[in-house]
Amino acid sequence: MAAAHPTASAPAVPAAPPRLGEGRSYSARIGAEVAGSFLLFFGALGIGMFNPQGSFGVPFGFGFALIAGMLAFGYISGGHFNPAITLGSALAGRTSWKSVLPYVLAQLVGMSLAAVVLWVIIGSHPAGAQSAGVFASIANGFASGDELGFSMAGVFLAETIATGLLVAVYLGTTSSRDRLRSAPFAVGLAFAALTAVMLPISNAGMNPARSTAAVYFAGDGAVGELWLFWVAPLLGAVIAGLLYRSAETAPGSRRKSDDSGAPVVAAAAPVEGATAGTAAGRRDVPDVAVEDQPDGPAPADDHGAAEARDFFDRKPNQPRPDTE
Repeated sequence: MAAAHPTASAPAVPAAPPRLGEGRSYSARIGAEVAGSFLLFFGALGIGMFNPQGSFGVPFGFGFALIAGMLAFGYISGGHFNPAITLGSALAGRTSWKSVLPYVLAQLVGMSLAAVVLWVIIGSHPAGAQSAGVFASIANGFASGDELGFSMAGVFLAETIATGLLVAVYLGTTSSRDRLRSAPFAVGLAFAALTAVMLPISNAGMNPARSTAAVYFAGDGAVGELWLFWVAPLLGAVIAGLLYRSAETAPGSRRKSDDSGAPVVAAAAPVEGATAGTAAGRRDVPDVAVEDQPDGPAPADDHGAAEARDFFDRKPNQPRPDTE
């Protein structure tokens, strides 16, 4: 009697992208976003205020500050430090929507605290009366009227594209747990490169919280132009987030995970004759490993499988068992 050949087991379903920060306490995640946002503004904008010399000093200051923040706090909250990244992550299904507003508020608090600290430091200098001009030098803006510079339309387009690229890099480098180690460096270097491009255009926004914190002490002109540095970056984040969401939910790329982010493995299909193939002495059945079916004695209630195995596995010189 020929034994049935085993069929291939069902393939495992790929793991869903990790939901960074899930499982941590809410207070820890909010605190991490506050601390990382403070570091980003204080380190990067501090360079722009106190050490603006050098064409690459400020862009690399932004990049290194972001790398440090993601390495230090990213494992707790995901290392957003930017409302645009938070929105894009939520649209891509990486961050729960209930966390969006608390994250954005935490980012605003962290960067606002950094702005206040920098203002106090500047005020301690004999030229502290010029603090408004110092903050105006780091505020984002566009040319209006007869001013020289990039127009509102050009700045809007540049901020939308640059922020969309930044969010895309973040989503791409955090799409699997294998890439998380390199994510801070990829995102930080991308941020540095984009900052170098955007500095002469808009003073490098790409972060509504950063743009907001910079206008507190910069005068009324910067406040009147702040709306663009919320609308354009968030629009870029929406585009990037929806593109990633559509790519990850496309047919053939569906992913499943449990609440902890662990991959859900599809159950192996029933394999006819697989039990017989594991018995000693069998030569006519290929040695095929069956996923999630550990070797061991057959269960007690096997519907006659043990008798069938004993019948087919007997040696040629072994007498046929007596039948009633």
